[in-house]
Amino acid sequence: MPLRPDQLANHLDKGLAPIYLVSGSETLLVQECCDAIRLQCRRQQFSREVLHVEAGFDWNELLASAAEMSLFAEQKLIELRLPTGKPGDAGSKALVQYAANAPAENVLLIICNKLESATTRSKWYKAIDKAGTTVQCWPVDARQLPRWINQRLQQAGLRADNDAIQMLADRVEGNLLAAAQEIEKLKLYGNETPITVDKVSASVANNARYDLFALVDKSLQGDTANSLKMLRGLKAEGTEAPVVLWALARELRVLFRCAEQITQGNGVDRVLQNQRVWDKRKALTKNALNRLQAGQLKSLLTLANQADQAIKGINRNNSWDLLEQLIVKLSSPAAARLF
Repeated sequence: MPLRPDQLANHLDKGLAPIYLVSGSETLLVQECCDAIRLQCRRQQFSREVLHVEAGFDWNELLASAAEMSLFAEQKLIELRLPTGKPGDAGSKALVQYAANAPAENVLLIICNKLESATTRSKWYKAIDKAGTTVQCWPVDARQLPRWINQRLQQAGLRADNDAIQMLADRVEGNLLAAAQEIEKLKLYGNETPITVDKVSASVANNARYDLFALVDKSLQGDTANSLKMLRGLKAEGTEAPVVLWALARELRVLFRCAEQITQGNGVDRVLQNQRVWDKRKALTKNALNRLQAGQLKSLLTLANQADQAIKGINRNNSWDLLEQLIVKLSSPAAARLF
């Protein structure tokens, strides 16, 4: 049964399904949906087991875990972390088999990144959807973001005027995790009066001495030393690694698309216009494109993906070390020697 993220809370109040599949590229929504399921399981005293699907994963582990629970009559939450959303032939068979005989005493939570449309038509996905619940977490687009922020503020017991909401939406530019963090900062002001533009500005000034977007700008300018200083400052102030990675990866994707079009013979000004690069950011973008070619930017996107996997626990690398490597390669004036 498919559900939207905002429908999940009411569903959980009525009882747990035997299987959940939560997927999407929107980190905050995926995280909160999974946390809601985990909380409901903890309330019912479920134990918890986590299985990471990596190269060479033995899908018999999933079926064995289910059999073990039946043997000991133990309520258990099994988290199956399948970031690619592609279980392969063996995994597909195991998931179909599990869905057909899902033990009543356990909950299976499958966590994936954004799924391709072909995956949602696969036999295993349909089996999961029929036996349990699927939740796809879609990004909130620019038109919906002010409404989402307003709802989030209300949930936090806050009120804000329209200008303040729009300013917050402009600042986070679609990053829900960043928006949620900004709202947490605004809670320091209490809820006596509406949040205004001045209060949003004060919150930013008081709580973001090392600004995330300034970090991106310094990197595009080629200022490696200050970029690294700002990155370390953000880490020290408690900024989450996924937020930093989101800002860098977003810029890298724009740069890569621009570089590809330039190699095809398109003029840089036309390319920037096609990619809707703001006028005030064109000089920064041109600076980076003068230092980095399409192949190098593709390598940086690969490095960003490795950082994402480190954040999610898929590999054993230190995510902040990888972010530092990303900054150095993005900002270095002598970028060619770093690849």
